[in-house]
Amino acid sequence: MNIAVCIKVAPPTTTPKIKPSADGSGIDPTGIKYEPGPYDLFAVTEGIVLIEQKKAAKVHLFTVASTDVKTDEAVSALRGGAIALGCEDLTVIDDPALAKADALGVAKALAAAIKATPDVGLVLTGKQAIDYDNVAVPAMLAELLGYPLVSFVCALDINGDTFTATRSVGGGVEEVVTGKLPAVITCDKGMVQPRYAKLPQIMAAKKAAVHIKKVADLGLSADDVAPAATYSAYSEPPPRPAGRILKGELPQQLDELVALLRNEAKVL
Repeated sequence: MNIAVCIKVAPPTTTPKIKPSADGSGIDPTGIKYEPGPYDLFAVTEGIVLIEQKKAAKVHLFTVASTDVKTDEAVSALRGGAIALGCEDLTVIDDPALAKADALGVAKALAAAIKATPDVGLVLTGKQAIDYDNVAVPAMLAELLGYPLVSFVCALDINGDTFTATRSVGGGVEEVVTGKLPAVITCDKGMVQPRYAKLPQIMAAKKAAVHIKKVADLGLSADDVAPAATYSAYSEPPPRPAGRILKGELPQQLDELVALLRNEAKVL
């Protein structure tokens, strides 16, 4: 059995400020160093662990290029941050038809690429990306592949063609789900101990195959991945108005505060 891991590069959460481009058509990449999302790296590491346990043979990485980051930048980030952990190869779906793709378009491209890969018995993804944060692609991907979906998984065990997954459902509550492979699993924090590639692994990853695919190579057309909804423009939020300091005795301040909340803020 081989494992497909869907991965996305995005601005890290430590990025000081994300700004729209001058024309408002997207994100200004100046000063941003893109990297694999942390939840996606849980998926990669889990795949490598399953190989070490001899429950899988290979891990294939899949990503969809976007207007926010150039393909060569994405490949560079994924070589050192993901491929180097022990993945077989990387498939980048880079096509102008996907420039403004929505979650469904991305899912269709990934599903087609995975279907064209031999002996994939498990699809791993992060529970969510950390940029647009839609949490939509994995469920759509599972539907298109015809696989069951288990989301927010914090522990996974594979035994032959069956799986047992423990889900985090909030408030410290966990749910155990069993099922048959193939399946789509979205990976949550705590699933596996994060790993960091060592220099020899990073150097070896430079030789790993990178396959650049167009949608036509996957049997799709531009219409197949056309977005149903598009982003018309990006802009910064309006500046926050200056705060107001109330003066006088406490009873007077309370009366003024209530009046402001009722008449100006209109929340009372």
